[in-house]
Amino acid sequence: MSSHPPIDLRSDTLTLPTTGMRTAMANALVGDDVYGEDPTVKDLETRTAKLLGKEAALFVPSGTMANQIGIGVHARPGDELICAPTSHVYVWEGGAIARLWGVTTRTLDGPEGRLCLKVLEGKIRPNDGHYVQTRLVCLENTHNRGGGKVHPIADVSEISGWARSNGLAMHLDGARLMNAVVASGVSAAEWASHFDTVSICFSKGLGAPVGSALAGSSEAIGRAHRLRKFLGGGMRQAGILAAGAIYALDHHVDRLAEDHANAQILAKAIEASPGLKLESGPVETNLVWIEVDPKVGTAAEVVISLKARGVLVSALGPQVLRACTHLNVSRAQIERAAEILSKVAPRG
Repeated sequence: MSSHPPIDLRSDTLTLPTTGMRTAMANALVGDDVYGEDPTVKDLETRTAKLLGKEAALFVPSGTMANQIGIGVHARPGDELICAPTSHVYVWEGGAIARLWGVTTRTLDGPEGRLCLKVLEGKIRPNDGHYVQTRLVCLENTHNRGGGKVHPIADVSEISGWARSNGLAMHLDGARLMNAVVASGVSAAEWASHFDTVSICFSKGLGAPVGSALAGSSEAIGRAHRLRKFLGGGMRQAGILAAGAIYALDHHVDRLAEDHANAQILAKAIEASPGLKLESGPVETNLVWIEVDPKVGTAAEVVISLKARGVLVSALGPQVLRACTHLNVSRAQIERAAEILSKVAPRG
């Protein structure tokens, strides 16, 4: 067993609030947000809307709720949503698209698991009573199951132009949008300009303990308020949580570059390991997806072996692992984890 504290690379949702963030949360001005009287929530929503170049924003408890409200704003029962087959909204949100909204999902596979104009063209359903009505396109940036890669801005622009010319709405799952901003140099507002609604998560790489937001037009966010209530997402003195998100926006965006650099250290270790390889090609942000050689064992077996040596990763497939860098893992810890990963080898 390792004598060091575990190096937890399972997810960037494991981040803990920093001392400065805790102080900001403790000192937050609060009110009843359901009555529209929490000044800190209002501040966060105003700042988020400005960051994303939108008219308004709504603070919600989770990224899943933000995405589902976005879908509910645009689509009705019997409508169709288009997304990639590995999209978070489709794979990891409990079938909510169908359960909540009665919306069907059409998945189209593009390069590296991301949609592009080539796979979308010609896929809108005919205007005929026999068919569902195609209403919405959902993209994800960064794309988690696509290896944490940035969806190229040129592709996003093409898709947006095509969607709008065909009367379709666009929603962005921007859970890790600020990772895409830091990695690409493209501003959050530029990314968001191609979408009608955008979700952004404060509790992943940004390090807040709770919360996401949905941004869009004033009309869309007005409808979103009603859907948040329907989903039980109305919070009372939520300014305590909003203060953590504001602190994250002020202090934790630029430092995402450190997580990206640490992920590169892990990627090099994977490439040096005879029993592992990068499952999704070159690493671009803070997510490292790893394919396990069957000669080593299963992903679950490797998780157990690494845990015994002080490194925690996630098994997300029979032969697939994911490691995720974040603000609670230091460079020294990453280097130690990389050394351990580089020694994963087939059984002799």
